Amino acid sequence: MQTNTLCNARNRRPFTAAAFVLLVTVAGATAQGNESSHAQSDPHAPKAHKWIQVGKASWYGRRFQGHRTASGEAFDLNMLTCAHRTLPIGTLLRVTNVSNRRSIMVRVNDRGPVPAGLIVDLSYAAARSLGFNGRGSARVRLERVDGAEAAQLNWPNLGRPESLPASR
Repeated sequence: MQTNTLCNARNRRPFTAAAFVLLVTVAGATAQGNESSHAQSDPHAPKAHKWIQVGKASWYGRRFQGHRTASGEAFDLNMLTCAHRTLPIGTLLRVTNVSNRRSIMVRVNDRGPVPAGLIVDLSYAAARSLGFNGRGSARVRLERVDGAEAAQLNWPNLGRPESLPASR
């Protein structure tokens, strides 16, 4: 009878080792799955995708000075504002002139641009800050600004060239 028990114990060892390996593998996979799903639900985790658009920008000025914008405010060519076809009114954008790398922040307060082939219409002050007010248009990169970066901006004065630090 004793030999029978020894024989059964020897046969169980491979099964026990395989079960242990399987248990460790499943536990590891579950731990990795929980970690990645937790990181995705963390509201403070950095966002993987940032809204960016690259294309041609134009500017508008005196002809529209004082006219009502889509936001209801009067257009002021000396404010750092812009018109965009689809972004919500009030959206903050970092606009970078691709040719000279000058960059500023603007606020969407109007709809447009009307001409096909343009992605944004900037105010005269924005075009001047970006260095293309002498020309009619320039290739730019738009990047949506939100979260903590947007919270640091001086909202009531946003749009005045002196209220925003120019980044290069």
